Parts: sequence; structure tokens; C-alpha cells
Amino acid sequence: MSNIVQFKRPKAAEKHKGNTLCRRGFHKWEPVKGTPFDVDSGRLVTRYRCVRCGATRTEAR
Repeated sequence: MSNIVQFKRPKAAEKHKGNTLCRRGFHKWEPVKGTPFDVDSGRLVTRYRCVRCGATRTEAR
């Protein structure tokens, strides 16, 4: 006999887990490992990526 798999709809909390903080502007930024820094117009530029949603930003110092 085969195994019976239950199909159920995901709850709203499971569907949006981890995205509600990012939608409200509370990202979890980490620097990108591949390119640690880039020099652009004489300033140090670092790329960051959000762990939860994958958004990127750059920061110039």
C-alpha cells in the first residue's frame, strides 16, 4: 500500500513567515561575501543583502 499524503492550505502565519518584518522596513542586512567592497568615485562602497527577503542595498562611506 502507498502512503497517504495530506494536502492542506498553509496558514497565513506560515505563508508570510519572515516577510512581515521586511515589509515594515526591518531588514536583516549582511554584507555580500563575493565582493567585500568596491571603490566607486573615490569612496568605499559595500553591498548588503537581506537574509530574509533577498533585497540588496549599497552603503558608501
